[in-house]
Amino acid sequence: FEWDVDLTAGYANTFLKNISRRPGTGHFGGCDTPEIGDRLRQGGFDALLVLGWNLKSYLQGVLAAKRLGMPVLVRGDSHMGTPRSPAKAAFKRLTYRPLLRLFDGVLFVGKKSRAYYEHYGYPADQLTFSPHCVDTEWFAARATEAARVGLRQKLGIAPEVPVVVFAGRLLPFKRPLDVVAAAALCRTRGIGVEIMIAGDGALGEMIVAEAAATGVPLHMLGFCNQTAMPGVYAAADYLTLPSDGRETWGLVVNEALACRRPVLVSDACGCAADLADGSVVRSFPTGDVAALADAMRAMMAAPPSAAEISAVSADWSLRAAAHGIVAAATRAASQKATRRTSRAV
Repeated sequence: FEWDVDLTAGYANTFLKNISRRPGTGHFGGCDTPEIGDRLRQGGFDALLVLGWNLKSYLQGVLAAKRLGMPVLVRGDSHMGTPRSPAKAAFKRLTYRPLLRLFDGVLFVGKKSRAYYEHYGYPADQLTFSPHCVDTEWFAARATEAARVGLRQKLGIAPEVPVVVFAGRLLPFKRPLDVVAAAALCRTRGIGVEIMIAGDGALGEMIVAEAAATGVPLHMLGFCNQTAMPGVYAAADYLTLPSDGRETWGLVVNEALACRRPVLVSDACGCAADLADGSVVRSFPTGDVAALADAMRAMMAAPPSAAEISAVSADWSLRAAAHGIVAAATRAASQKATRRTSRAV
């Protein structure tokens, strides 16, 4: 698929040539861009920001920047709750401490992200907060009452019916079947909740079958591109994200909040430590369907106001994220200049 929003408008940009024989982001060699060194040398850049070290292209950029004396920053959402084998954990303990020393600054996106870098011994004075974010203003402007009414009418959902939305790929680690099971529990207690699923994946047929077997009204929207999502959130009453720890953050939570919709999120999701406040974003134990059903009932009984939701969303904006990146780059450049001066003296 292709995103139906322009991701490069408003700023100068260049695409690097990928010479990988198997292009892709799923394996280390899938992004191979040897020209990045020349690009950095010619570009007059103040710093390099990479979003990890799991691709060859990232390390090519890091090593090239180091040769040029350019500050290097990294920003990512990894956390310690992601499942890993004992062998992999031991390998990371041995390699990540020296690897992280390549970076002149680290940008963490939330509490679990910060704890990850602290676990591997990265200096606290070189950690900078740059929150995980979406374009909150873009989502808010499109999540209108007209969009809500229009999609509900299209799907045959009555105005007063409570609707929970699940947004994302239909994969086991995201646990979309938990939403169906929790909705079924709610309906046995007299709460006529319906479900919208915005996404596609391997569990699609199982979700349809389970909803039919338990009598839960289900609206399968399939994959929804970016411009459709504000209307989806507007048509729902809240978002539920029941994923396990492999959900390193969960940006659909940010999207829903930007659309003034409250959220139920599992305690294993990366965003839970920062966003779950018991009102706007409620957390529940991962895999506990009864607890999720209770959280659904509580959210419907006492939903937060649009103003309360917007106040939470505002702290996770593009502006806040950009501010952190600029602050980290400025500090890293200043520290490099100081070290050069000290060596010269």
